Amino acid sequence: MRHKKSGHRLSRSKDQRAALRRVMIKQLFTHERIRTTRAKADAIRGPAERLITLAKRGNDAGDSQMVHARRLAAARINDPEVVKKLFDDIAPRYADRPGGYTRILKLGPRYGDSADMVLIELVED
Repeated sequence: MRHKKSGHRLSRSKDQRAALRRVMIKQLFTHERIRTTRAKADAIRGPAERLITLAKRGNDAGDSQMVHARRLAAARINDPEVVKKLFDDIAPRYADRPGGYTRILKLGPRYGDSADMVLIELVED
């Protein structure tokens, strides 16, 4: 029984879950909109919004704190171009927004296995 066990397991091992989250967050920041299952979208929504908040704080801070924020984001994303886009394009777009940077839109069931498909995207200003 999994009583009081938090987190989305996604029927994967710990390493596979971490890799899946990393790749999906990278795709979300690259394309700003991805089509996926409801469970995967719910699993990446929180970490993606935390990274945007980290980028916002890094842009507002001094030089040493900005470098630290970029290093923390780079440790979680593993792609320098995506980190650059996050700090230079995405974070300034949400400078005045207190939170809620992503939106999940339901698309209906997938044809093959009836999995609930959604569109997760970064909201517009």
